[in-house]
Amino acid sequence: MSASSPAVSQAWHLYVPKLITALRQGYGADDLRRDLLAGLTVAIVALPLSMALAIASGASPAVGLHTAIVAGFLISALGGSRVQIGGPTAAFIPVVFGVIAHYGYDGLVMATLMAGAMLIVAGLLRLGTLVKYMPQPVITGFTAGIAVSIFSSQIKDLLGLDIASVPAEFFARWKAYAAHIGSLNPYAAGLALATLALLIALRRWRPTWPAFLIAVVVATLVTVAFNLPVDTIVAHFGPIPRELPMPHLPAFDLARMHELLPSAFTIAFLGGVESLLSAVVSDGMIGGRHRSNCELVAQGIANTASALIGGLPATGAIVRTATNVRAGARSPVAGMAHAAFILVFVLVAAPLANQVPLPAMAAMLLVIAWNMSEIDRIRQLMRSPIGDRLVLLMTFVLTVTIDLTVAVEVGVVLAAFLFMHRMSEVVAMESHVDLVEADEDDFKRARRTVERDVLPEGVEAYRVSGPLFFAVANRIDDVLRAFGKAPRVFILRLRLVPLIDASGAAAIGNLVERCRREGIALIFTGLQPQPARILADMGIAADGTTLRFAGDFAQALEMAAVAEPT
Repeated sequence: MSASSPAVSQAWHLYVPKLITALRQGYGADDLRRDLLAGLTVAIVALPLSMALAIASGASPAVGLHTAIVAGFLISALGGSRVQIGGPTAAFIPVVFGVIAHYGYDGLVMATLMAGAMLIVAGLLRLGTLVKYMPQPVITGFTAGIAVSIFSSQIKDLLGLDIASVPAEFFARWKAYAAHIGSLNPYAAGLALATLALLIALRRWRPTWPAFLIAVVVATLVTVAFNLPVDTIVAHFGPIPRELPMPHLPAFDLARMHELLPSAFTIAFLGGVESLLSAVVSDGMIGGRHRSNCELVAQGIANTASALIGGLPATGAIVRTATNVRAGARSPVAGMAHAAFILVFVLVAAPLANQVPLPAMAAMLLVIAWNMSEIDRIRQLMRSPIGDRLVLLMTFVLTVTIDLTVAVEVGVVLAAFLFMHRMSEVVAMESHVDLVEADEDDFKRARRTVERDVLPEGVEAYRVSGPLFFAVANRIDDVLRAFGKAPRVFILRLRLVPLIDASGAAAIGNLVERCRREGIALIFTGLQPQPARILADMGIAADGTTLRFAGDFAQALEMAAVAEPT
């Protein structure tokens, strides 16, 4: 019994919400004030977004608000990330739209409920760490594909086309647009174009202002003032209700559940991946560390609750989470407050949103799609080896034209075969496969009895041995966390790294950027030809300040002795 107690205790701690951790560490009035201010800031961003995402998904705007309230509150209260903001996200739009088109809204509720159960089970089975095995080209490929799908879904409202029902399939959708182009509404197109121009101007010249809310308010005022003949929320969906729906269980049908299983898996997969990626991004912004399996369980509970009130799938939202951090959030209380502020809006001011024009919402979603496309990341990956480029393009094309699940499956399998091919070429070069280990080999020789004392004050060194590829690249992010105090100079020894792929290079790039932010001088030693070429192709080069290259460890020590903090 006593032998298993430590393991049981450790497993229990994996599921302690960050809210409890934050409160245990001490939470005062100043923390509450900052969290409430951050929650209000995020709510201002989330209000128009939640409605627009619901409309683009084929649901009513009220459903998006209800999802942001219920799921957003539970994700923050129960999750494993300190500053995560949850709710409906753009990544779900093509998936949800397709499910509603094929199975109706009741089918979406059942699929979301099943996805919630899958996420809870995945968290309890400790599958949260498996996200590290998702190759960067696959993530970028399906994210860019989703962005294109969002863009193509907004043409009807953007141009005011008279189409009774927009097809879910990509090519059929554009065929329908072409067939109805004669019904273009110039008022809708003009309003959408003006809203888009305002959004771009605000993002360029007033990036700290709530651009989405300002653009929607201005477009609504113009529509009402000039009585523009364009579709509005109240005309298309009816008035937004001023209360939350009561929870209710959908009708369970085993045959229907079997039909919905692929859709449920897609929702669970996308929700798990996006939430953990968002948590990783927030960790980098605040210097924290999330609990991945606790986060999955929270996402599962939140999606289950959202389904019970007829809401949409929900997950961690990267943009809203980043906004939360920049607004000064201290704890999950900020995310809970964001949900509470949206609830106040629904209860008090919902009628104000009824006149929001749909073309303005479409313009807002075009900006979201552009942000999701990650053009800079695509340009970088297109300089990577040909295999990674093929994985990126294949995942992108299949996401747009076929299905997200098929795209991810094909992308991961293709990346796995590519990895095996690469390993077959380098396996004879290096049999030592530990990824990151303490740099002790040079201190084990008899002439160096002082061991780590040979390192100058404020200098730390680590060695990477073995291929740095997508399955292990994320551990590079953990290197700097091994030190209680950030070093003045950090030496990363890469002589035993025979190969780096795009994900490894991205991890190296993140390390360089983090060292730049924290004023740490970074020195790479012993780069082999293939890693040196990949890093150069992807724009990671020595600048003489933050990053330097040394031929061997001895030269790196000489550089470290004279290096100044950056």
